[in-house]
Amino acid sequence: MRRRTPVLIVGAGPCGLAAACALRMRGVEVRLVDAGADPATGSRALQLWPPALDVLAELGVLEEAERRGTRVREMIYHLAGGRGLRVRLGRPNEPLLLPQEQTNALLEERLGQLGGTVERSVTVIGVAVTDDGVIVKAQDADGEIQLIEADWLIAADGVRSTVRDALGIDFPGSPVRSPFLIAEGNFDGDYAPGDVHYYFGRTGSLVFAPMNNGLARAGFPVSDDFEPSAQAVQELLDERGAPGLRLTGLTAISKFASQERIAVRFRQGRCFLVGDAAHTHAAVGGQGLNLGLQDIRNLAWKLAGVLDGRLSRCVLASYETERRSAAEQIVHNTQQFVRMFTLPPWAAVARNAVWRGLESTGVLRRWFAPLIAGRRIHYPQSLYGADPPGGVARALAVRAARLARPGERTPHHLAGPAAGPRDVFQLCTSGAEDGELAVRASRIAAERPDLVVHGRLPGGPAKGFMLLRPDGYVAASGTTRRELAHVHRLLDAITARAHQEA
Repeated sequence: MRRRTPVLIVGAGPCGLAAACALRMRGVEVRLVDAGADPATGSRALQLWPPALDVLAELGVLEEAERRGTRVREMIYHLAGGRGLRVRLGRPNEPLLLPQEQTNALLEERLGQLGGTVERSVTVIGVAVTDDGVIVKAQDADGEIQLIEADWLIAADGVRSTVRDALGIDFPGSPVRSPFLIAEGNFDGDYAPGDVHYYFGRTGSLVFAPMNNGLARAGFPVSDDFEPSAQAVQELLDERGAPGLRLTGLTAISKFASQERIAVRFRQGRCFLVGDAAHTHAAVGGQGLNLGLQDIRNLAWKLAGVLDGRLSRCVLASYETERRSAAEQIVHNTQQFVRMFTLPPWAAVARNAVWRGLESTGVLRRWFAPLIAGRRIHYPQSLYGADPPGGVARALAVRAARLARPGERTPHHLAGPAAGPRDVFQLCTSGAEDGELAVRASRIAAERPDLVVHGRLPGGPAKGFMLLRPDGYVAASGTTRRELAHVHRLLDAITARAHQEA
């Protein structure tokens, strides 16, 4: 008799490994298989923005990632004509430069500590979805065929996902118009770890990122017929406004064409697509791995809650709605980054003038830094249903009380990284501790101790509340007793049928 596993994960890249760790930390048994004989190598996805770092913190590997990586403190924009703009990101928006092979290694080490392993050289060749599970047909390195039965399947097997193809899920989109060249190695010049440089020259653009291992990465949009070489890299550095940088030793070079694609479905029955299997986009901005790791953060607490009987299966419907929205926002943003990065000379002059104006007014620091950090990604009303009535007046009251709205990210000062998952909602109130909202919120938490904890919002005396989700988003907010009653309805909606479905 074949042993059935609660969750099968296909693909042992960073998203698959993170999913396995996140579920095992929640007590869920998983099986992780990968077609490759060995772990993937190469720096590949290099930049981890704060939402991805939150995932590493929950998985218990952020401290070691910080030791191995480089925090980016400033973005420096070198405009044609000699002027440079410096944007200090601030700690909430700072990314970490960490080669993907290091991210993979950290996550696989963590998985081992949690009692999990990666089964390598296991290639999926078929997927059948039933009413109560999934049956995967796979082949091992010796050509032996095995059938793997699971309650749920997470496909983290990349852009060329065999699971997505086996499920017949279309992956529409189009190529990014400009190929991208990545060169890594040793460089001489006036730079330091902790700064990422963008050069906007009259003949083209480039990005230069120093790492703490003595190496640096340079990236360039190039033409289709560009021939990669060390000499060609140096010529690009000189032509695009970085003559002070000298390539002294090349360790890796590659030219690749990106695609902008989003799967028509992120879920089919008991199968979920995550990471590049669900979406892909241009490399400019370094958002790909961050988007995938946030897929995992969104899905893990919901799936674990369904498996342990605390949540209804209806909560899983929100995964596709929310993560598709996030993918669409990221693709839109990267399209703008690519256009900005590949402008012809006449348009580059206007771009540089606009950027000078944005820097002088502080917009780059206040608006652009949180945008590229992923803090402006928001969800539609899916998990928590429609807002309670109130319209514009209610929205103004929420803003006046300095509360985030449903679907927005939890304000960073309330979302400090936590070691280990905490799959409860935080119902936080402001105003008098013995005020009506605080007392009612405390009662809600007491009624559902396995799902809600009551906390306090820092700040002034303004009366209000926010219901914070386990994955770093706001589920509800308001300033009145009527709006707080909406929290009851929300919690009822995601738990009402949990015991019947367990």
